[in-house]
Amino acid sequence: MGRVVLVTGASRHLGGLMVRALARDPGVARVIGVDVVPPQRPLPGAEFIRADIRNPVIGKVLRSADVDTVVHMGVIATPMQAGGRTAMKEINVIGTMQLLAACQKAPSVTRVIVKSSSSVYGAGPRDPALFTEDMSPQHPPTSGWAKDSVEVEGYVRGFARRRPDVSVAILRLANVIGPRVETAMTEYFTLPVVPTVLGYDARLQFVHEDDAISALHRATSSGISGVFNIAGEGIIALSQAVRRTGRPSVPVPGALLGIVGRGIAPTRLVDFSREQVRFLTYGRGIDTSRATRDLGFTARRSTAVAFDEFLGGYDLSPALAESVISGVTSAARMLTTRGGSRA
Repeated sequence: MGRVVLVTGASRHLGGLMVRALARDPGVARVIGVDVVPPQRPLPGAEFIRADIRNPVIGKVLRSADVDTVVHMGVIATPMQAGGRTAMKEINVIGTMQLLAACQKAPSVTRVIVKSSSSVYGAGPRDPALFTEDMSPQHPPTSGWAKDSVEVEGYVRGFARRRPDVSVAILRLANVIGPRVETAMTEYFTLPVVPTVLGYDARLQFVHEDDAISALHRATSSGISGVFNIAGEGIIALSQAVRRTGRPSVPVPGALLGIVGRGIAPTRLVDFSREQVRFLTYGRGIDTSRATRDLGFTARRSTAVAFDEFLGGYDLSPALAESVISGVTSAARMLTTRGGSRA
């Protein structure tokens, strides 16, 4: 008899990809996608239930369908996606608490997979070259999605202690990138002018959207518990990445990056929160040997190849007239000069 899998965040891009992948899996008898809004694209071979995981009704869904596997992909990365930071935290943290409480009361649940983020390691000058899953962050995140991810993982560990009969896996994904996914990082690299931190060149590591889904699918089917870093092989410098986009860049002091960035892209998904500015200053690298050894997963695409596929999917090339580029760049430099005089 095949498994019954429930996937949260099913109406978002990655959640929808996960639902479709599981629906094609012959070992899965039934796939249930859950989200607060209907999916924009069909979910063939799966069912969709419009439900809010912050509501106790999610427990009824688990019990009525005899769900044995829960894949939690309902964590939102930027406030704009949620309608503000308060709503974002409520969805991420309160939603996870309610979902885990429902899983705890559902005897049918035997497997929980959680999509987390390498942002839990923070970013700073004292970081190791590569974080392993057992390392503590040298600069713990204090705000935004990164802090939400830390709290989410804490609740997941608490759930695992209360339900030792349930196998639990947490996948810490590097920044997801690819030809179709829209994230804060893909939006950043498609800005008409890309602001960077003056005097720094962050180390970047990516995982292709298809590899991210393959890793989550592998974790769902394997029954292996633990925490796993997921990323493509290799690291590229931020300066290299920007050059590949064909976009001009303007270096500004870190304290002004958010101001300049929001001035360039006031209505876009780009994240210029304090944690993201630290990431764009220092970057981060994660070690994936545990995923290869214990989970049996290795990303098919390296960081560089994943980034190149993103470039191809977005058809990135210098798209602005030279006068427009010059105007935006001059405005950014003016802000930088003013900030320097105040200091």
